[in-house]
Amino acid sequence: MKRSQQLAGLCAPLIGLGGIFTAIFIHRSWWSLTDNAISDLGKVNLPYNWVMNVPLVVVAVLGIYYALGLFKEAKHPTMKLGIWIFILGLMFLAGIGIFPEGTSLHYYVSWGFFITASFGMLVAGVGLYLGGEKQLGIITAIIFVFGWILGLWAMKVFRGVAFSEFIGIFGIITWHYMVFAKILKEEKKV
Repeated sequence: MKRSQQLAGLCAPLIGLGGIFTAIFIHRSWWSLTDNAISDLGKVNLPYNWVMNVPLVVVAVLGIYYALGLFKEAKHPTMKLGIWIFILGLMFLAGIGIFPEGTSLHYYVSWGFFITASFGMLVAGVGLYLGGEKQLGIITAIIFVFGWILGLWAMKVFRGVAFSEFIGIFGIITWHYMVFAKILKEEKKV
């Protein structure tokens, strides 16, 4: 994997979270973790909606560039399939920024991101397991299962979906950095 792809992988989640948390700060007078969706921070005609929407598109581009470098690290074809599905999820993430809340496609790209990114993570995790990274494969499955259980629970408990969305986002980011750390660790061995 190229250094520039590693840098993209390191920075992408930080840029995305930075945009989201900056948007939360800007709109703190009305936005609530339990009553809103994260997408409310980027909705059409909202002042400063670009603070969240632009970083989502940047994250998607950086994430796809990083994920393309993962193909060189994949030891099993199932991991490659998972990476392709995850890339599709990142395309949906860009769609969230391009088609913000208030546009006809927003609902579909939002669900598309959470479903395909988490499913891509799971398939890649199976590939990790089959490729000899058994511990990381098992942890991936645990993150996937608990993320969806907790996310669906949060959707029933809270009026808004932001809490549920953050569960999914932090699950994906945790998995991403675990895979990223594995890649860096293997590179030091060489």
